Amino acid sequence: MKTAIVQAAPVPLDITEGLKRLLLLLQDAIDTGAELIAFGETFLGGYPLWLDEASDAAKWDHPGTKALHAILLEQAVRERDSRFEPLQALVDKAGVMVSVGAHERRRNSLYNNQILFRSGLPPLPHRKLVPTHGERLIWNRGDGSTLDIHDGPQGKIGNLVCWEHWMPLARAAMHNQGEMIHVAAWPTVRESYSIASRHYAFEGRCFVLAAGTVQHRDDLLESIDRLGNNAQARTLVQQMDNAQLQFGGSQIIAPDAEILAQAGDGTEIITAELDMSMIGQGLASLDTDGHYSRADVFELRVDRSAKDGVVWKN
Repeated sequence: MKTAIVQAAPVPLDITEGLKRLLLLLQDAIDTGAELIAFGETFLGGYPLWLDEASDAAKWDHPGTKALHAILLEQAVRERDSRFEPLQALVDKAGVMVSVGAHERRRNSLYNNQILFRSGLPPLPHRKLVPTHGERLIWNRGDGSTLDIHDGPQGKIGNLVCWEHWMPLARAAMHNQGEMIHVAAWPTVRESYSIASRHYAFEGRCFVLAAGTVQHRDDLLESIDRLGNNAQARTLVQQMDNAQLQFGGSQIIAPDAEILAQAGDGTEIITAELDMSMIGQGLASLDTDGHYSRADVFELRVDRSAKDGVVWKN
């Protein structure tokens, strides 16, 4: 299978415009012959950089933080969002699969969702189980109902997002489902994130597409202007350095942890042909879900039920 990672700058906040950019970039990736194409964490809406880069973002009742949250709530995708129809049509026409991150709204909460679009099938969501550190100011936690993989003729394919790769039991649950190709979505694939991605490949005996993005402070300011020029949001974002703040670093990794393709810190598409026979060869020495699992000593239970918090009865 030929795979690709599209490492590019999202359109921050403005998800409607972001979907238009996504379609253009996706067509370029399809033209490479790739069958599975990955984009980085929250490519639709952009990573909320102000949480890390603006010193006042975590202050109680900060008007800029509230303004940016309101914009994302308004823009966020929803389940069965009609704005996905052109994307699904392109996926169906090309016969490809596409993993892309998005801010998703469910009721009145935001979630970090890495969605796998599949030809002829409904999208497969994965909502991040634990938002990392400051991300808890913006995203709710996912539940076990989206801890799933695609199982089709192309193989078994799954997603995890960012620091989920340091959740040992989440990794074990994904390995148990027999992933062959895994999308590891990151904002930037810095050194420690590369280590986590390569470890996942070796531990799970699967290929890993570690997908990062590129983003600058001024990208956020341009979107704020386009979406109504909210003064409070602009003031908060202007606290951030006027510089590039996400640096790509995407990688395609083999089951033996070898890096097959490596991106720089700018916009580019990287590709790699995957030799699927490497998976079976690697399992001869290490199967963390089988002969290396000691099921007589350890047991993992996974609750796949949706946790909506409210049960209505007649």
